[in-house]
Amino acid sequence: MTAHSTARPTVRNRTGPPAAISDEALLELSRRRPERFGELYDRYAGEIHAYLGRRLDQQAADDLTAEVFLAAFSKRATFDPRRGTVRPWLYGFAGNLIALHRRSEARRLAALQRSAGAHEQPEHGHEERVVIRVDAQSEQGRLAAELRALPDGDRDVLLLSALAELSHEEVAQALDIPYGTVGSRLSRVRKRLRAALGGVNPLHGGSDG
Repeated sequence: MTAHSTARPTVRNRTGPPAAISDEALLELSRRRPERFGELYDRYAGEIHAYLGRRLDQQAADDLTAEVFLAAFSKRATFDPRRGTVRPWLYGFAGNLIALHRRSEARRLAALQRSAGAHEQPEHGHEERVVIRVDAQSEQGRLAAELRALPDGDRDVLLLSALAELSHEEVAQALDIPYGTVGSRLSRVRKRLRAALGGVNPLHGGSDG
């Protein structure tokens, strides 16, 4: 009788590549290994830069993106995952820097308003990059005027929702305000913009509808 081989067949690993480390775990790891923070920069620098560029301008975005991550790096030990996730936490630093450059944002919106009234394309095609947009040139000018007139807190909530596409909960974390305040501010702003634009809904972003 022929003896059966006791050798076992080779079993291939079917689990695939290891899952990417989460943002929160990576931030925690960076407390012991600071060089790992660069991976968070790689994940989010592009969208933070784009957001700053839409709120301010490209030069400001170039200058301030690094400041966002420098601030986050210096305060990484204070991050509390029980209060939220890393992405809106980073947008919070971006918002703090925008608050220091309100005049730049006002100039940006004023330029958009003027260019819409003159039927000209503003520099960098800003109205095409803003997620909050309407179709008619005159309505773009009215929208820019309404955005300029909004209180800073209302504008921040609106643009974090529409440009960064943060959820209500993430906006609340980014601005360090109650969840309910986000909803009430968005509702108020949407009604105001619809009224100003003759019932047109200018929102093409935001994750909570």
